[in-house]
Amino acid sequence: MTAKSVVATLRDRLPFLRWSVIRFAVGGPTFARTGQVGDGREEAAREYVLANSIAGEPLSVLAAYDRFARTRSVLVNVGDEKGLILDAAVSRAAPSLALELGGYCGYSAIRIGRALAPGARLVSVEFSADNAGIARTLIAHAGLAEQVTVVVGTIGDGGVTVKRLADEHGFGTGALDFVFLDHDKKAYLPDLETILDAGWLHPGSLAVADNVRIPGAPDYLRYMRESEGKSWRTVEYDTHVEYQSLLKDLVLESEYLG
Repeated sequence: MTAKSVVATLRDRLPFLRWSVIRFAVGGPTFARTGQVGDGREEAAREYVLANSIAGEPLSVLAAYDRFARTRSVLVNVGDEKGLILDAAVSRAAPSLALELGGYCGYSAIRIGRALAPGARLVSVEFSADNAGIARTLIAHAGLAEQVTVVVGTIGDGGVTVKRLADEHGFGTGALDFVFLDHDKKAYLPDLETILDAGWLHPGSLAVADNVRIPGAPDYLRYMRESEGKSWRTVEYDTHVEYQSLLKDLVLESEYLG
């Protein structure tokens, strides 16, 4: 085994040894407040992806994003391992209209957008205007600006974003086929309940939730388990936290039964 491969193995198995992980932990309060770590990694990721991927090719853009997160600074994308779970769920849902909560810098929006059928749409809701700007740039670079729209806001902002989705983006009774939750973990359940109250889902709609174990969304997990076979049917995927193989995570794919 070469020295380079040893370093790569240690980086993958022992993520805490990476400075970018330590810096992320230090910047946790900043991230919670602003949506960015505070060391410029989000802007650096944008520049890296633009310089190291082929315009108009989503797979090339995603690969560059993954390389940056593995070799430079860890990002809170769904990542390549859990991204395969997301890909498969989108394929099963075959959505005409999809919603993402927590767009960050556009990685998962690109994963979802590239799988959409012609004429289908994804709306990605991101609370950070700075992240939304990065996401729009990279979504356009991937050639998906027609399929994917980024909206700055939150579902829990007192109805402002919900009204905007309804008025400007066609969200209405039974219109929503797919939801990806990857934002504030405490907001998973209340935001899903808001969506349910709005009547946007229909029997067969899918909701996919990332990071249910780490950082954890215990209320959401409890709700889905208690609703099993009643209003939801859920598959739980044991997987790993982004860009390493040590810390276990959990992804939930839940089908709405009505």
